[in-house]
Amino acid sequence: MGRGVLDGPGLAEIDISVFKTIPITERTRLLFRAEAFNIANRPNFGIPNFLIFSGDSISPSAGQITTTVTNSRQIQFGLKLMF
Repeated sequence: MGRGVLDGPGLAEIDISVFKTIPITERTRLLFRAEAFNIANRPNFGIPNFLIFSGDSISPSAGQITTTVTNSRQIQFGLKLMF
């Protein structure tokens, strides 16, 4: 096995944003915004553990993926009053 041959799985994440502008008066508007990050809630796994030897023993997690590199689904809302 050569150096640097442990590749992790690919990354995929879908983000979405929608907004609506609501006129209140002639010069005043209200902007509503909704944003969602990682909308499919897909886990993106990190690279495999490349530490094979730990001191005198062999690491039991060698080659295993033990981390995720992105957050789970997050949704945020916002209101903005423009005048």
